[in-house]
Amino acid sequence: MAILFNNQGLVKNEFRAGLALVRVAEVKRDRHRVLQLGLFIAESQTILLALIPSVVVGVPLGANLIRRLDAETFRRICMSFDAWVVGFGFSRVLIDLNLVDSPWAYGVLVVTLLIDASLLYVFFSGQRAASNRANDDTS
Repeated sequence: MAILFNNQGLVKNEFRAGLALVRVAEVKRDRHRVLQLGLFIAESQTILLALIPSVVVGVPLGANLIRRLDAETFRRICMSFDAWVVGFGFSRVLIDLNLVDSPWAYGVLVVTLLIDASLLYVFFSGQRAASNRANDDTS
């Protein structure tokens, strides 16, 4: 989704709103399915209670951080996180379908992380170089 919204050229607030809308729709859909299957159990309520403090603290901190980030940096971080999630999910699918043995299936995740790390390095190196050039021009 992050790549789709990035390619649409959305500004930061539109980008955030689009991602939030998709995530809310996913949660509602998944909640409905879990209720249908009867998978809500007492332990899941305990987990919910443990997550509430993280949400109460994390949402305001995240909102403050996002306000301070450049729009392109925010997009890159979102796409990076999406890559990690997809890499992990793909590794788990390979294991669940018995296509690859457990430790080797996580090679997909490792390759994803390495590619992502190199892309982030290039991006942040370019930003640092541009920032240094801008500072040299003003001096």
